[in-house]
Amino acid sequence: MKKPETIEQLNEWINQEKVVLYFTAGWCPDCVVIEPVLPEIEEKFQAYTFIKVDRDEFIDICQQYDVFGIPSFIALAEGKELGRFVSKNRKSQEEIETFLSDLPG
Repeated sequence: MKKPETIEQLNEWINQEKVVLYFTAGWCPDCVVIEPVLPEIEEKFQAYTFIKVDRDEFIDICQQYDVFGIPSFIALAEGKELGRFVSKNRKSQEEIETFLSDLPG
C-alpha cells in the first residue's frame, strides 16, 4: 500500500493510476480492525493501487472528497471517481471486497 508524503504526490497517483483511496487515522479503532486484512484485499484486486490517506495529514483531501467518516474507501481511475464506500461505520473484509467487485470496468 502506498502512503503519500505530499498532496502533490497523492494527486499525481490519483490522476495517473487506477487507485483505491483508503481513508484512515492512527486513532481510529475501526481502521485498526481492518488493517490486518488489507494485504489480502490488495492481493485480490491487483488492478488497483491502494493508497493509505491519513485523514489528519490530508484533511483537505478528505474535504475535497466529502469524507467525514473513517474508515472509508474511494475508487478512482485517472482522477475520475468509480465508486465510494464512505461512512463512519465499521467495515468487514466481505463488505470491502463486495464494494470493489461491484466497481465498473
